[in-house]
Amino acid sequence: MSRFEALQRRVNKREKLLEGRYQQAVERKNELKASWREAWTPGRIVIAGLVSGFVMGRAEPVKIAVKSGNLMQIVTLLSGLFAGTSAQEAAQSADKAPARPATRRAKPATPPTARRRRCKRGERDAA
Repeated sequence: MSRFEALQRRVNKREKLLEGRYQQAVERKNELKASWREAWTPGRIVIAGLVSGFVMGRAEPVKIAVKSGNLMQIVTLLSGLFAGTSAQEAAQSADKAPARPATRRAKPATPPTARRRRCKRGERDAA
């Protein structure tokens, strides 16, 4: 048997395999289609319609507000309002708090870069 005939045989074998897989895929698609249609009972269709209508009804006002830019203005206004009230509450609670004696502050830590510089300078001085 020549090399060409061996290749032809392999190609024919692969074509048959491909045709079989295609037939399996078509059968599975038909089974899925049938089970999908059976699953959609009238009650489920009504519930799906109600849910999608509710979602679209809730989404539509948001779309309009976003397009007009009013939503951003409202968010900005509300964030400023909440920030103002929380700052006011903090100021009031600070007025009511008892005065504490001044505590001794800890020495701030030296940043790592400054430590490295000191080491390098010290090494230079030693040399």
